[in-house]
Amino acid sequence: MKLNLKRPLVFFDIESTGLNIAKDRIVEISYLKVYPNQTRESKTMRLNPECPISTEATAVHHITNDDVKDCPTFRQVAHELASVFQGCDIAGYNSNRFDIPLLAEEFERTETDFDLKRCQPIDVQTIFHRMEQRTLTAAYRFYCNKDLEGAHAAAADTEATYEVLCAQLEHYGDALPNDVEALSVFTSQTRNVDYAGFIVLNEVDKPVFGFGKYKGRLVTEVLNEAPGYLSWILNADFPLYTKRKFKEIRLKSTTKK
Repeated sequence: MKLNLKRPLVFFDIESTGLNIAKDRIVEISYLKVYPNQTRESKTMRLNPECPISTEATAVHHITNDDVKDCPTFRQVAHELASVFQGCDIAGYNSNRFDIPLLAEEFERTETDFDLKRCQPIDVQTIFHRMEQRTLTAAYRFYCNKDLEGAHAAAADTEATYEVLCAQLEHYGDALPNDVEALSVFTSQTRNVDYAGFIVLNEVDKPVFGFGKYKGRLVTEVLNEAPGYLSWILNADFPLYTKRKFKEIRLKSTTKK
């Protein structure tokens, strides 16, 4: 089944130096951009992460430090990537929990003026887990009746994710909406303000702490009562995007005064 698109949808997959959103870096990114008229463009980039790739990560994606030592850094391709995602929605496999937060962190680190929150996200893994509960390889076999060759290579995983979503729409028919906004809502498992879930929206859409001793309390309320807590957050090992959201909430509350 063809995707019903109002604007381009970018499927992407990331391979990284590890699994720590705040510290690890991208070593490979692949995207497949699907336009409303169903034309497609794709590209894969390997990047020098400017830090060692963990042996655990290399064991999964088989990319070594030598493989990327002469590749461009994220800073060198940041604006190119931002232009790819500009005005688009985004999709991936387990992307809400990993790929999107890590990509957002790279944009923050390089001070690139682009916020992925402008894009509506679809996490194809969430559709699969809610309907069948399997891995990407099993999803590909289940929905597309094919074996996934080259699993854990960004290009192969990106192409497979696109094919799986199209097959899911065909398989579930009216039970699954063929609409980016509705699919984004369907695959959203949280109401995070940041990607890591340190700030979440409460039942009246107000940002509250999602962690620690102030969990569940309004962010503005806590920062007014204990301004030193914000200083601790900004100097601690939180993701850059999370820190930016705390600062924006604080600035907004002080501006209202």
